[in-house]
Amino acid sequence: MADSDNPTTVTRDDGDSRYEIRLGGVLAGYTEFEIDPRGRLRFIHTEIDPAFRGRGVASALLGEAMADVARRGEVVEPLCPFVAKYLRENEVAGLVVQWPFRSGQDAAGEASA
Repeated sequence: MADSDNPTTVTRDDGDSRYEIRLGGVLAGYTEFEIDPRGRLRFIHTEIDPAFRGRGVASALLGEAMADVARRGEVVEPLCPFVAKYLRENEVAGLVVQWPFRSGQDAAGEASA
């Protein structure tokens, strides 16, 4: 996705509690988090500008964001459906995930019989 004419950058903005992805300096999307009383990052929403959809931007954003969280030694709680789907489908080295419990689901967020 990244090329020299349109560099891709992912940065953490603690002031706005989100990770942002920029393509060629243009904000293409973000994933928002809130920090719970135990210090976990609860990812609550991900949004990609419609002009950038279908180009792997969300996956690139979440890949970099989750790798950064892992490097910082923080814990993720995926409340955003896209973040949860990404984490179920992708291994992130060193990332600690605290899956939310919901009625009818197990600790990994999977439906139980």
